[in-house]
Amino acid sequence: MGAIVKKSFKDQDNGMLPKRPPSYLGKIAAAMWRKVVPVLESQSAVQRIDANLVETYCSAYEIYRESYQSIKEDGIQTEIYVSLQNNKGEIVGSEFRGYKKNPATGIFNDASKQLTLIGTQLGLSPKSRAELTNLRGVKTKNSSGNVKQMNAEKAKFFG
Repeated sequence: MGAIVKKSFKDQDNGMLPKRPPSYLGKIAAAMWRKVVPVLESQSAVQRIDANLVETYCSAYEIYRESYQSIKEDGIQTEIYVSLQNNKGEIVGSEFRGYKKNPATGIFNDASKQLTLIGTQLGLSPKSRAELTNLRGVKTKNSSGNVKQMNAEKAKFFG
């Protein structure tokens, strides 16, 4: 009886990204995984070894969406008030001191930058797709005449 040999990580799924997102991704990140992996594979831009980069992209997208939701609910800034006390230490009022930026705005900005950076590396912008195609000498999976399908998949993804 021969021993069962487990394939190395890069060779699992024939070297392609798994269709199912990793179980530890959040709901929004998992949904992004299911959208982005077919597009990436149709461009033959990624291999299984790039899974962590795709995971990071999907996680950044979830952070982007959640921080945007916080901004919508709580606003870009909040008012700051200071309590006024009498000589006995009792609070007798409050005084307006200005505004404080919602921390979600910084998180939103960081996630946006990360999405742009990683998306460019993965070929998820028109410019980076063109550059990657030129680097590969137009050798994509769909260069065998299936350009309509590739364009339909891109249109569906970028919608």
